Amino acid sequence: MRPMGIPRAEVKLALRYNLSYTLTMKTAISIPDPLFEEAERFSKRHRLSRSRLYSQAVAAYLKSQSAGEVRERLDAVYGSETSSVDAVLSRMQEASLGTEDWPCAEEKSGGRR
Repeated sequence: MRPMGIPRAEVKLALRYNLSYTLTMKTAISIPDPLFEEAERFSKRHRLSRSRLYSQAVAAYLKSQSAGEVRERLDAVYGSETSSVDAVLSRMQEASLGTEDWPCAEEKSGGRR
């Protein structure tokens, strides 16, 4: 079903273009020459196409920004809370450990490391 007001020929052309041309977006960007040259050397050294290199770089950047956003949200929620352990709970945890002696690494190995 074609959208109202769009001629049938334009819809056919748009469908044919989208199906036969590419499933990826082509784009043009401007970057400083030294950065471009370094990226070219890197892509050749690692046998990556330019498209693959830039795609991976953008994906890594977006992932790092997403992680930062999560950290910021967690800081907003927990930033005002203290991280200290309640004194009563601390004593209870300590009492539950007992007084068991553990041999150190040198004793276990007969003095060898």
